[in-house]
Amino acid sequence: MSQLNRRGLLKTGVAAGVIAATGLPARSAATRGGTLRLGLNGANTSDSFDGRTHSDAFMINMGHGTVFDCLTEVTAAGELIGELAVSWEASADAKIWTFNLRKGVTFHNGKSFGADDVIESLGMHTAEGAKSAAKPIVSAITEMKKMSEHQIQFTLAAGNADFPFLLSDYHILMYPAGMVDEAIAKGIGTGLYKVVSFDPGVRCVVARVDSHYKDGRAGWFDGIEAIAINDASARMNALMTGQVDAVNRVDVKTEPLLRANPNINIFEVTGNQHFTFPMLTDQTPFDDINVRKALKYGINRQEMVDKILQGHGKVGNDHPIGPANQYFASDIPQIELDIDKAKFYMKAAGLTELNVDLNVSDAAFNGATDAAQLYQASAKGAGININVNQEPADGYWSNVWLVKGWCASYWSGRATEDWMFSTAYESGVPWNDTHWENARFQELLISARAELDSVKRRDQYTEMQILCSEQGGQIVPMYANYVDAASSKLAHGANLGNSFQMDSSRLTERWWFA
Repeated sequence: MSQLNRRGLLKTGVAAGVIAATGLPARSAATRGGTLRLGLNGANTSDSFDGRTHSDAFMINMGHGTVFDCLTEVTAAGELIGELAVSWEASADAKIWTFNLRKGVTFHNGKSFGADDVIESLGMHTAEGAKSAAKPIVSAITEMKKMSEHQIQFTLAAGNADFPFLLSDYHILMYPAGMVDEAIAKGIGTGLYKVVSFDPGVRCVVARVDSHYKDGRAGWFDGIEAIAINDASARMNALMTGQVDAVNRVDVKTEPLLRANPNINIFEVTGNQHFTFPMLTDQTPFDDINVRKALKYGINRQEMVDKILQGHGKVGNDHPIGPANQYFASDIPQIELDIDKAKFYMKAAGLTELNVDLNVSDAAFNGATDAAQLYQASAKGAGININVNQEPADGYWSNVWLVKGWCASYWSGRATEDWMFSTAYESGVPWNDTHWENARFQELLISARAELDSVKRRDQYTEMQILCSEQGGQIVPMYANYVDAASSKLAHGANLGNSFQMDSSRLTERWWFA
């Protein structure tokens, strides 16, 4: 077994980060105290502490880094460190991984953390009938062997150089073995904060635990009150009137008003978040590649960046790999609005006119309805008639996304290319929201996952991005910066995470009152 360090990592291109477990950096400037009030969107009445179901901002923020922990964590600086794991090493072919677990950790109910908890927590994702977005990650594990109370060995079906990164996935939370159902019902984790009350879709209140392994390095608030505010205008107003201390997903239309307020700070980072219009390619008419291509050439991407994002982002090219990824292919041909090409592909599909529903809600992303209407206008000249169907925000992710043929959606992106592709593009995975099947793409996915040569890996990921762009069922018109806002009373470290909103959805552990 050979331990992978930063130098070896960068030489081989194993992953875009550090395999180490030094823990979180000490922050001498941080001070303890106060109750943080968050105004978050992405809340639903069906929310629970079952990490397998977490899909939007409210529960992602209340899950990992708050009530629960993962085995690994991506820091605000983009480095991979240990959370409930302290170190790990891999075999030369990256198929066998041995993890050493943190000692002296207890769950909120007093149970000690160990290898049995890891095995049962991971096993949840592949249990019969389980619907988990992390199933592709866990199903790749062919054996989990308990070496001791605080050491576990994973054997993978095939080598995966990014495996430690994947275990930082916000779905893969650690639960106490033998009492998982109770832990989900009550919110029993090993996180910095324990649950005081939880009203799904409304509010979650948590309190700082008395003693924690991150003491002195993270977890500066005495308590946190997360309030569900799905409406963007109401969320911005709550911040401006002092009802909350921080909000996610700033409405860029009101961003200048917030910025003019001396008591509010806007924090914006460029990451891999992308706004999308996925179509189910196993349903008519999206099963015809010519229809898909016509739709790709019928959208004005720059107009959306200008009008929907107000310039807070970049044009997308119908693949999910973003500008913050290591192997982002910036030089592949850019798909642009081209009515003549859209008409050409319409004709190739045997159509002179296409009537299709696009189901949207601003629950998908701020401005989704307006974006759909812009799409409607730009495509009309090619004979594509888009009926914009506005859906209720509550229940959008359960009733529309993955259910209806064409809709609006968003993706946070992932820290590595394989993580993103495996989550949403691998054949048969639960969150493949286009059901797109391409034999060459799947072949490259498996090959690139185990490839340790960085040059070869780049070539493989570039070809995969081209295949998605030219043939896939995902319209990715724009990459959106993460734009959040907070009271000037709050302070944070030198870096802000760009994996997800709100400092990679770990604001609750990383920030403090100045």
